[in-house]
Amino acid sequence: MSTIDLRGLVPAPVTPFTRDGDVDVDAIHRLGSWLGSVEGVKGLVVLGHAGEGTFLTQAEQALVISSFRDAVDGRLPIIAGITGEGNKVAAEEAQRAVDAGASAGLVYPSHGWLRFGYQEGAPQSRYKEIYEASGLPLILFQYPDATKATYNLDTQLEIAAQEGVFATKNGVRNMRRWDTEIPVLRAAFPELQILTCHDEYLLHTMFDVDGALVGYGGLAPEPLVELIAAGKAKDYAAARAIHDRLLPVTKNVYHRGSHMEGTVALKEGLVARGILEHATVRTPLLPLAPGAHEEIALALTSANLGRATVPARA
Repeated sequence: MSTIDLRGLVPAPVTPFTRDGDVDVDAIHRLGSWLGSVEGVKGLVVLGHAGEGTFLTQAEQALVISSFRDAVDGRLPIIAGITGEGNKVAAEEAQRAVDAGASAGLVYPSHGWLRFGYQEGAPQSRYKEIYEASGLPLILFQYPDATKATYNLDTQLEIAAQEGVFATKNGVRNMRRWDTEIPVLRAAFPELQILTCHDEYLLHTMFDVDGALVGYGGLAPEPLVELIAAGKAKDYAAARAIHDRLLPVTKNVYHRGSHMEGTVALKEGLVARGILEHATVRTPLLPLAPGAHEEIALALTSANLGRATVPARA
């Protein structure tokens, strides 16, 4: 079993770009060092949806991993999103992540499954082959119930039992399934670290988990650390107060027409917090409508999330 401890907040930060569209290493250092300085942050997940990971070349993916690792001086584990379609492709991606300095991998389902579904046993083979080829400790990623790439409970249990799998990021977004399946996973594998990724449903899921692996943590780590603590203390009143304080931000970042717009909104929020200088994204993502930046900035102000202090580089 992996010794990586993600029991707390695990932000999934955006990937900053220069205005010309290249990976911005200096901005990664600002963003990564700030997140790494927040007490309660246990690791960073890069190259995910929020990080536009599938929009990057292989060389850029490696650069992002190594740059975030440098930004935290190796003090926190860097977890890389593993998104390649076939098992062999994904295994080679995982090995490149190891070479770039990743400590673990978050394994996405093969994207063809989103449309067509998966054959029984296929997800298990994906995790097995990736781990055997790379030795990279892996996180089970449970997709939303609305997709055909969501894993039934038996599949989750079989993946969780495999060598190398030490945590699960659950984003099923079906509270009936959450309430019935999470206790079964917990009972079967007490050492499996259970992390919610319900950015827009944090309150409901916060009382059952070891931590949160969320893109939201890359914008508002301070209150999310407090929310996790309230959930672990079973203090509903405190958790509800934090949730309500954040609700205007949640609406402006995650309650948009497309969940993909959340990535753009996170970047706009980071501009408002003084971490990024601009919110450049890579197509097919597009800028938000005029006025969105002001709305996001106002929501952050209402949640007492002002400009962040970036630690000075050594």
